[in-house]
Amino acid sequence: MLQPNQSATLSSYPPKPVSTSSYDPEVFEDDEELFTIRTANTWLQEASKRPVPKMLFGKLWYEGELCILFADSNLGKSILAVQIANAISTAESVHPFICEAEPQPVLYFDFELSEKQFEARYSVDFNNHYDFSNNFYRAEMNPNSDMPPGFKDFDEYLSACFERSVVQTGSKVLVIDNLTYLRGENEKAKDALPLMKHLKALKNRYGLSILALAHTPKRDMSLELTRNDLQGSKMLMNFCDSAFAIGESVITQNMRYLKQIKQRNTSEVYGSNNVCVCEVNKPANFLQYEFVGYGTEADHLRKPKRASNTHSEHTEQVMMLHAEGKSLRQIGAELGISYSKVNRIINATQAND
Repeated sequence: MLQPNQSATLSSYPPKPVSTSSYDPEVFEDDEELFTIRTANTWLQEASKRPVPKMLFGKLWYEGELCILFADSNLGKSILAVQIANAISTAESVHPFICEAEPQPVLYFDFELSEKQFEARYSVDFNNHYDFSNNFYRAEMNPNSDMPPGFKDFDEYLSACFERSVVQTGSKVLVIDNLTYLRGENEKAKDALPLMKHLKALKNRYGLSILALAHTPKRDMSLELTRNDLQGSKMLMNFCDSAFAIGESVITQNMRYLKQIKQRNTSEVYGSNNVCVCEVNKPANFLQYEFVGYGTEADHLRKPKRASNTHSEHTEQVMMLHAEGKSLRQIGAELGISYSKVNRIINATQAND
């Protein structure tokens, strides 16, 4: 039986008895073992020696987290991600989201924009470029690169290149734009699992903080954003530490709202009753999100369509004539409405029964 402040891993099969009188912690520490076993108090003591995770993007993303930012296409995921990465590289906050960490290298894997498209966003008509910190590293795919021998497939090669890039730049913060490129079918659990396992392993091995961008499949814009809107939601959401989403606002074309979807280091702050409202603007040579205020998600959603008064007035009559065996055209002629409308009323009524 393990005693307080004692650690053990399974080092032999069957395991040797533990002698508490001659216990030597080093005997039971083996990095190759699958499980590290310690008492709960020991875990707490070890954890107390580690620094408290700092906020990277307010309470939406903390140090040491694998965080997912997801949204529909063309809502500005990349715009916000570059803004966050830039802020971390200089230790400047994106109001109202505090960055507590010191200035540090950030590695941004861009699988979305070409270098010229990137330049267009961070310049004035391709002149007067924005001056990024030298801590900001951007990587894009080299189209002339061929997979060297020794790798079983491209995924394995890509994983090795990720790791090499981390070591080369000394970055502790990674932004991956986006997950869809890495696993084209990550909406399927079998494809999402290896991806998330690799990112988790990379995070743990090098003490990284990872922000991964992802898409939402086509959704009803009258409904609130939930974890089910993330493409490959179940598997991806299970493996990430935190997640937040960008929602499209019906108020104005450039307005967006940010909503907290999952959190482990904090309580929910930006839920449906307190979303963070922003506008996408380019005041000079930096395309960015600008904070507007707080609001409820319902204020920014499309109002659900309701059946017209005419529809409700005819429902009872339509169903009565339908029960008498009359055709759609006969019912329509009798009530003065189209047969297609008769068909919609019947289908809607039967669906609700």
